[in-house]
Amino acid sequence: MEDREVILDIQNLRTTFSTQEGLVHAVNGISYQLHASETLGIVGESGCGKSVSMLSVMRLLEIPPAKIMADGIYFKGENLLEFPDHEMRKIRGSKIAMIFQDPMTSLNPVLTIGFQIEEPLKLHLGMDDAAAKERAAELLRLVGIPDAESRLSDYPHQFSGGMRQRAMIAIALACNPTLLIADEPTTSLDVTIQAQLVDLVKKLQDDLGMALIWITHDLGVVAGLAERVIVMYAGFVVEDAPVDMLYEDPRHPYTFALLRSLPKINEERGDKLETIEGMPPDLVGLPTGCPFAPRCAFAKDKCRKENPVLEEISLDHQIACWVDVKTGELR
Repeated sequence: MEDREVILDIQNLRTTFSTQEGLVHAVNGISYQLHASETLGIVGESGCGKSVSMLSVMRLLEIPPAKIMADGIYFKGENLLEFPDHEMRKIRGSKIAMIFQDPMTSLNPVLTIGFQIEEPLKLHLGMDDAAAKERAAELLRLVGIPDAESRLSDYPHQFSGGMRQRAMIAIALACNPTLLIADEPTTSLDVTIQAQLVDLVKKLQDDLGMALIWITHDLGVVAGLAERVIVMYAGFVVEDAPVDMLYEDPRHPYTFALLRSLPKINEERGDKLETIEGMPPDLVGLPTGCPFAPRCAFAKDKCRKENPVLEEISLDHQIACWVDVKTGELR
């Protein structure tokens, strides 16, 4: 990993939203790096800041009510926060592309699939109509849609859910991005189609050599896809580790509990799944201590008073926790 170029360097990213209830602290000082052609999984339950952190990087949040703050969000050495809006529009879709969770709300229902794939080709690559149409058909074939040329004139409602998501992938890949961000792209699809799309994205990443950030709450998907996993909770990064290390030796109580809540092939029939008691914290008023402490089986007095910072506990393995889950004692 060390010999690969760092293409994304997020430094102390904080994102808040002004609401009638108060200031929502959606992302709370996260920092990490992504290397060229690396696959990073970002996991955590709904509302933990996974998607908001990436929308902040892409600067796709409406300001106000959102406010994005960071020491820097560097993409290939340039700070995205310093880019004017028109420069940022050139980056989106060409250098950094995003696949969204629900293609039915991301695709324009009154424009053909062909038009929506061709638009970034004309905008970012300066293609003429004929070249853009030819490339659009090629992209549909690439993502596994049969009879691609005739499907260019179809509208989103004429595609199935899985095919709409494939079309979204085609749009995202149109300009050969350096970084592809996939925001829970398989959530609304059945398991068979999910597996097909995950395999498709893996193959396309290998073929095109792009870096990939896959946002999900499904630890099973990440296990077969990512090289490295970041676990988020209440807007904080609580664990960051290579995928094998995370599954074999989870060291944050939240990750530990998440993995114990997954069904396992070798379990006896009738075994009950573990659960995580309680509810995620209200992000309007963050607790002074560790945000996971009220739900944590290992919590000590120190956990309720001080929020731990992310620290390296072994090579490439970081956690934000005061406690050693192996002993149950303070580290």
